[in-house]
Amino acid sequence: MSDPIRVGLLGLGTVGQGVVRVLQRNAEEIARRAGRPIVISRASARDPNKARDCDLSQVAIEADPMRVVTADDVDLVVELIGGETPAFVLIGEAIRRGKPVVTANKALVAERGNELFELARGAGTMIAYEAAVAGGIPIIKSIREGLAANRVLSVVGIINGTCNYILTQMSLRGIDFGTALTEAQQLGYAEADPTFDVEGVDAAHKLTILASIAFGIPLAFERVACEGIARIQSQDIELAKALGYRIKHLGVAKRGMDGVELRVQPTLIADDQLLAKVDGVLNAIVVHGDAVGRTGYYGRGAGGEATASAVIADLVDAVRSLDTPPQHRVPYLAFQPDAIAPMEVLPLEKIESAYYLRVCVADEPGVLRSITSILAELDISVEAIIQKEPRAAEDAVVAIITSVVQEARFNEACARIEALPSVRSGFSRLRVEHFDS
Repeated sequence: MSDPIRVGLLGLGTVGQGVVRVLQRNAEEIARRAGRPIVISRASARDPNKARDCDLSQVAIEADPMRVVTADDVDLVVELIGGETPAFVLIGEAIRRGKPVVTANKALVAERGNELFELARGAGTMIAYEAAVAGGIPIIKSIREGLAANRVLSVVGIINGTCNYILTQMSLRGIDFGTALTEAQQLGYAEADPTFDVEGVDAAHKLTILASIAFGIPLAFERVACEGIARIQSQDIELAKALGYRIKHLGVAKRGMDGVELRVQPTLIADDQLLAKVDGVLNAIVVHGDAVGRTGYYGRGAGGEATASAVIADLVDAVRSLDTPPQHRVPYLAFQPDAIAPMEVLPLEKIESAYYLRVCVADEPGVLRSITSILAELDISVEAIIQKEPRAAEDAVVAIITSVVQEARFNEACARIEALPSVRSGFSRLRVEHFDS
């Protein structure tokens, strides 16, 4: 067997330690797949002397990650630092030195991947990023290679475990968002500052990548419409259940005649659908191809060894491809570089969706008729409706599921309904996604 490939590991956090453990535990199996051993020769960490849950006795630990990148005994770099700075500089230096890079950095790929891929093509080396989306689920490889025969029509999924955990707890236990978030933080599922997760930014980074490899478009994070879960109330979850739905936080990428939809949002899903049944911190993604139909991918979207699984799969691919001419490697964004072309991203006003609407109203005759009349005047059908009778001194609550309608028309209906004298504060609206069974 050939000499080992020596890896420089940037970051010894949860995922970095998982990479070390899995590489050591499965060393023989991995070497059989790659054709040569893969070993960690150097690693960087802010505190080189900190105790860690892996064997680093044969690894040189550096405080400065650039020393790892530039070391002569590093053939390939794995970046697990996260964020844009200094990761962009470190990866750029590795590429300029002709060293392949494996990264789990979804923010960097989504926001600056177009630059990095062009830099790698110019240097004749490669970047692999399977671990950037959905942890250990091999979704990038599945779309980029396994579904290469298909015209991908849509990619829809639960791609942030923190949001899924919070919504699951709210649904199962009837607790509010703040309580569920606090518990997620105590369990380590949410960061001390949870903004990126609960406001949808993390999911938007991942959706950017999935849409690009599905549709052959440049990475365009700034075009993703992003909505989080902080405004979801317990009563919305209970009303959705009564109507036969679950609320999930979804990334939605759809291709249509007029362009593509790129949106991250809390969504109602019928409770007999696969995505409605995915609970806790798990991820699930449904990809619709014109030839294969709908295919589903489910599993751990984060965690040390789950994400390490994807990192090491990329390492194996990189080692296998070392002697392969660049033009014969799998393209970074699934399509050949000169075939990547922008498509119009539809503004939200032009998308079509069904909607959930919750309205608090005065308990008086004719209110429901006023609301449904406005919907009828705008040719919006009511698919389901619940009226929750008020307790003493409370307003009544009306929850409606509409037919599929263009968002601009639904916006007009909402404005007119909110203007009714009988409508109180506490107006809520969410999109509804329907799938074939």
